Amino acid sequence: MADSRKDMIEFRNVQYAINGRVLISGLNLSVRPGETLVLLGRSGGGKTTALKLINRLLEPTSGQVLIQDRATTDWDPIRLRRSIGYVIQETGLFPHFTVEHNVGLVPTIEGWAGERIRERVHALLRLVGLDSGFASRYPAELSGGQRQRVGVARALAADPPILLMDEPFGALDPITRSELQREFRRLQGTLGKTVVFVTHELSEALLLASRIALVEAGRLEGLYTPEEFLRSPDPAAVAYREAFRPVLPPDLRL
Repeated sequence: MADSRKDMIEFRNVQYAINGRVLISGLNLSVRPGETLVLLGRSGGGKTTALKLINRLLEPTSGQVLIQDRATTDWDPIRLRRSIGYVIQETGLFPHFTVEHNVGLVPTIEGWAGERIRERVHALLRLVGLDSGFASRYPAELSGGQRQRVGVARALAADPPILLMDEPFGALDPITRSELQREFRRLQGTLGKTVVFVTHELSEALLLASRIALVEAGRLEGLYTPEEFLRSPDPAAVAYREAFRPVLPPDLRL
């Protein structure tokens, strides 16, 4: 069990560059236990790059990313990734696996007993709003929203303390997206995971975040609670609010 007084994730002066192009520069940021930190910013701004540095899909060019006070480069990468749930757009489910096989994949690799895996899979399907009949289906037999729910269940299967979510609802229609946003809020209230959530949608960030990290051109422009973001005089925050003002609900327009 992690020490609740310590940050779960910390970026210490992190830079990431590839082929001479700097994608992340001087990033200093911490994520507290049990919070949902939203990385908000325009496409190409470095949000997904920062996310991949957490589970060591990428490694910093300089600086350190720490997970529970331990640099990611000191972790075995496979061990690290199995301890972090990862949800992406369109879920990345294996099409030739049933839902049960997809959700139970990491517990299977970890050597859980078959009955324990089945119990865990069915409990998680209920948790994300799917009945047990979905366990025998294949991804192609599911709607986009159902596949995304299965993706969340799979990320939670081994009960990881950290959950990374990269535009998880971005490919869904607006009604389904709104439903899953509300479902995620309910789940987070129940599970209390440490979540890093990538989005470019301001309304989504305001709804889901404990804190919002505004990332532009690979730099952290500011760190805010949702309420602070709506009132911040920082030029970057003002510009982002103005860009989204036409589509924000009336009660969020200042």
